[in-house]
Amino acid sequence: MHTLIVIDRPPYSDWQGRESLDMAFALAAFDQPVSLMFRDAGVNWLRPAHEAAAVGQKSVEKALSAAALFGVHAIYADQQSLERYGIDTQAAPTPVTPIEDTAGTIRAHDHVVCL
Repeated sequence: MHTLIVIDRPPYSDWQGRESLDMAFALAAFDQPVSLMFRDAGVNWLRPAHEAAAVGQKSVEKALSAAALFGVHAIYADQQSLERYGIDTQAAPTPVTPIEDTAGTIRAHDHVVCL
């Protein structure tokens, strides 16, 4: 049973994105196949050099770069959202696969979580 966790909110707007990432890490820690997908404003998680201290939070870059260590299967990003927000996945803190067909990616997973 493969789970896809969708993050569509900016990294510092609320705690839902961090909770989604924690959920992915917990699933992976228990050997459950899990992938992440960033879309809409959520692709801003993939920007390098966050200024998290300016908003009184810890940077999401370190947490996101640990995804492979936790066993997260894949990290996807909606190509249209990447273009809309001007994000180059080559500079992302972790390897990212841009996708054109988000609906197809969602259908390819047994469970989908979008907080």
